[in-house]
Amino acid sequence: MTNADNGSRGWRMPAETSPQSRVWMAWPSSGYTLGDTEDEADAARRTWAAVANAVVEFEPVTMLVAPGQDDVAARFLDDRVERTTAPLDDAWMRDIGPTFVRDASGALGAVDWVFNGWGAQSWASWEHDAEVGELVGRLAGAEVLDSPIVNEGGGFHVDGEGTALLTETVQLDPGRNPGKTREDIEAELRRTLGVTRCIWLPRGLTRDYEEFGTRGHVDIVATFPSPASCWCTTRRTPSTPTTRSAAS
Repeated sequence: MTNADNGSRGWRMPAETSPQSRVWMAWPSSGYTLGDTEDEADAARRTWAAVANAVVEFEPVTMLVAPGQDDVAARFLDDRVERTTAPLDDAWMRDIGPTFVRDASGALGAVDWVFNGWGAQSWASWEHDAEVGELVGRLAGAEVLDSPIVNEGGGFHVDGEGTALLTETVQLDPGRNPGKTREDIEAELRRTLGVTRCIWLPRGLTRDYEEFGTRGHVDIVATFPSPASCWCTTRRTPSTPTTRSAAS
């Protein structure tokens, strides 16, 4: 692992619209994701499988599967989906996995953020998920970049040309990064993602602060369809609770 200065390596996260060579996922095997009944668990598995089976028509998919769950996963997944056994607490790979970056020479890096259950929430567990970022980075053959801040893939969005969208209730959450300032976070994103400009939203969508929410992930609020434009959720009526906070 390394904490190499971005000035010497030039690490940069490409835009999410950039071409990719593989999709990484995690199979739901425990926790609230499977619901409270067998019917709900079946629905969750079919939903995860539908995504993986659709993607594998176009590019490789690797699914992390918890020990003892491979036979279950095999019943739902296309045979072309690669399965790798790994301990898991949950199944949200976008949040528990690494952020892939490239350096100035094109070498692949994987930023291993600290993961603590979306701000150490009471319903979350992360003993195993906290290790997934480094594991996936190694499996991908990337250089793992160790980061000291708590962060999740859904908590930021970049345009690939130096601009990032963030929410104050995620990166500055006392449950995630107590005592950290905007300047601290921006310096770390500059080092790891090549970000030179941060656009801070005060908070995310209202319902994202309810139970099982992330406290404001920006990826469900706004996105960069291209470097020159940004699409944001807006409030259509005063009684729309889902968008009230993001639109204000």
